[in-house]
Amino acid sequence: MLNILSLLVGLVAFVIAFVGLVLFLGWLNWLALPIAAVGTALGLLSDSKAGRNLNILVLIFGGFRLFIGSGFI
Repeated sequence: MLNILSLLVGLVAFVIAFVGLVLFLGWLNWLALPIAAVGTALGLLSDSKAGRNLNILVLIFGGFRLFIGSGFI
């Protein structure tokens, strides 16, 4: 159950981060990172690894995007 919840949180965070990437709205990545961190915590509590891995991917994706834009763009 926690894995499904983690996957749903990860999908929401991924959509937010993707919209921030395509539309060049860096502030959306600041919103996506805490959401993905919560999803990672839920994924760590579950037995399966799929939700955790998705959220870690979103964290890396959003963090790299903020690194490239110096956290603003």
